[in-house]
Amino acid sequence: MDFSKQTNRVDSPLITVFTRHGCHLCEVAVEVLESMQPELEFTIEKIYIEGDPELEKLYGEQIPVIHINGEHHDFWRVDPERFKSSLEKHRQRQ
Repeated sequence: MDFSKQTNRVDSPLITVFTRHGCHLCEVAVEVLESMQPELEFTIEKIYIEGDPELEKLYGEQIPVIHINGEHHDFWRVDPERFKSSLEKHRQRQ
């Protein structure tokens, strides 16, 4: 199999949302991200922290926690302007 096409894809940043089922702030954050997705072209991944003691310890009081390509961006709320700025910086570093 040819994996080179997959590993060379740097055009679509991965946005990870650490969340919990029933978390209202998390739902709002994901909605804000989804509203920006068509314009900014990124992938959203949701990771539920329940049942993972390490993630619960790291993020339990801060969810939602947002990462851009594996790097911490923010928690609790998504500020669209700040997110756009951070996303652009990540794209420039690729």
